[in-house]
Amino acid sequence: MYSITSESASHPDILALIAALDRYQTELYPAESNHLIDLTQLATGSLLMMVIRDNQLNAVGCGAIVLNGDGSGEMKRVYIDPTHRGQKLGEKLLAALEDEALSRHCHTLRLETGIKQQAAIQLYERCGYHVRTAFPPYAEDPLSLFMEKALVADVRLAVL
Repeated sequence: MYSITSESASHPDILALIAALDRYQTELYPAESNHLIDLTQLATGSLLMMVIRDNQLNAVGCGAIVLNGDGSGEMKRVYIDPTHRGQKLGEKLLAALEDEALSRHCHTLRLETGIKQQAAIQLYERCGYHVRTAFPPYAEDPLSLFMEKALVADVRLAVL
């Protein structure tokens, strides 16, 4: 059993997950193609940070959205510990982040990921993200893939 909750980007468990993600990405890409961001330096109101915890409350995954204030946001720092992959935790995390973004009037999410991260690319595609051109502050990079998704509120009609 897992839970997904909002937490501070400076929580030690989240910092440990992000450090593992940084080590992984540093092995895959040169510094100029590694777009690492320190989430702890962002204003609290512009950041959605979520963590996945197992039933022993161990942090096993995380993800964030940086809200731009114009109705768009950027997905950042999505990571699931390798020992917990294959359980659809990425899909659940993205859904939770998207729901929270929608509640804050964010209608479009963008992301940059590396071309060598095929599992991440497949996750984003399964969740409705589509390839697009680079967006600010990024420039085109042969090692980067840029994606976007329009968020739509889930409206259910009640039968009377």
